[in-house]
Amino acid sequence: MRTTTTRVAACQLAPAIADLPANAEVSAAAARAAISEGADVVVLPELVTSGYVFTSREEARTVAVTPEHGVFAAWAAACTAREGAVVVGGFCELGDDDLLYNSAAVVDASGVRAVYRKAHLWDREKLVFTPGSAAPPVVDTAHGRIAVMVCYDLEFPEWTRTAALAGADLIAVPTNWPLVPRPDGERVPEVVIAMAAARVNHVAIACADRSGTERGVDWNEGTSVVSSDGWVVSEVGTGTGVAWADLDLTASRDKRLTEHAHLMNDRRPDLYRAVSPAS
Repeated sequence: MRTTTTRVAACQLAPAIADLPANAEVSAAAARAAISEGADVVVLPELVTSGYVFTSREEARTVAVTPEHGVFAAWAAACTAREGAVVVGGFCELGDDDLLYNSAAVVDASGVRAVYRKAHLWDREKLVFTPGSAAPPVVDTAHGRIAVMVCYDLEFPEWTRTAALAGADLIAVPTNWPLVPRPDGERVPEVVIAMAAARVNHVAIACADRSGTERGVDWNEGTSVVSSDGWVVSEVGTGTGVAWADLDLTASRDKRLTEHAHLMNDRRPDLYRAVSPAS
């Protein structure tokens, strides 16, 4: 890693449903703006190139793209403005198998470094997308090892633990969290989950949510950056905006809690088989 401090920007945007050209420009502009303001890692929302609330698989197909699409070249071009810059963002992927995936790409100045397909599909996503079948990639970058997962994936502790065991310093989470009731003064429930996942794995997590209303769905607007200690260090709140955080990602590599307590070494996989046979 070049430095011990990495500037993370989690961008809360409002993509338009089924408008690929507009969303491509909005996402690229957000990446350019964040990098011009010093971001080393930019995280964009889930399905930022397409919008989320599709009426059918056929509608989603009209805005599905491959990793060779020009939107990723635009993200890569944005990265050239700052050495080592990385953009992680969601997109509606048309696979080589002609199936649709809710995916996220990790991009730097060299182009697309990795593509992840959401493994845990939420609700009506199952009517549009095929679930991914691979673990979150952990990509070596100039700023450390970045893992990527999408939205609902975060709610499965096995998945965040998988990324942590693979050496992730930062988990980037493009997301679209629908608004749900919560008591006054409480955080978005998915942010609470991110805080817990960060703390039990001692790994930083950056969640880029979306804003606005799409076909009657209101969004939680929960964009947040969580430190490896499990505390929210930056958030956006209502509307579009950016959560900024300067993180020492090397801190994620120290899993010691005390002289005699270690988050990974103290695991007992032999006792967990009833929960996860492959743990």
